[in-house]
Amino acid sequence: MLKAVMDILFAILPPFLMAVAFTVAFVAGVIKGIVGFAMPTILLSGLSTFIAPDLALAALLLPTLVTNGMQTFRYGPREVWLTMRRFRLFLSVGGVTIFSAAQLVPVLPTQVLLLVIGLAVTGFALWQLSGRAPVLGSWGQNTALDAISGAFAGLIGGVSGMWGPPTVAYLTAIGTEKRQQMLAQGVIYGLGAVLLVAGHVKSGVLNERTLPLSLALLPPAILGMWIGVRVSDKFDQAAFRKITLLVLIFGGLNLLRRGVFG
Repeated sequence: MLKAVMDILFAILPPFLMAVAFTVAFVAGVIKGIVGFAMPTILLSGLSTFIAPDLALAALLLPTLVTNGMQTFRYGPREVWLTMRRFRLFLSVGGVTIFSAAQLVPVLPTQVLLLVIGLAVTGFALWQLSGRAPVLGSWGQNTALDAISGAFAGLIGGVSGMWGPPTVAYLTAIGTEKRQQMLAQGVIYGLGAVLLVAGHVKSGVLNERTLPLSLALLPPAILGMWIGVRVSDKFDQAAFRKITLLVLIFGGLNLLRRGVFG
């Protein structure tokens, strides 16, 4: 049975590239565990270096779904419910937009997709590292900000699988407390991941050819997540977040390079 599984995987990617894909998934899991986001960004950025963007997008779907479930229910059902109530408008608007935007992937030119994702990732990371990102905590949440932020996050998430950067920017802007932000990210990303998987089953991106790769990346992603959570519990979160943003910059620049030069 193991040989049959390996034959299926190696029909998608040769052994060396499969090992690289496992490594990328493991690293993405570690960083996800430390800072609560960036798994889809790192997976798409890393995998699309050596495979087609649509295959990389399909590959990240199940690891993203499962690790967000792990992050969400670490805090207990009651906290999850309260968080869903607080961010219900952001979730509703973002969910509808994710599912709708996912249908654009098969018809979008590859280079346009790479440029959109690269600009979003690089711009977000540079903005955060500059120290100039505004904090709107004194204003509190409001209906317009929730709806606009949800729509933007859903649009980026639907076409790229990465709704993390705009979501983190939104949570940071309204001054969300650290523990609440980690939980909110898990809830928002988890529900978004459910809709994204459904959207890409319908779009055809996740199919019988791409599903085995997404399943294969689950074990290294989960192991990385488990390690990352324990690192996050023991060390300063801010320092690791800065490191993650630097990684996102390099990943985003790589996507931009591929979008411009092919």
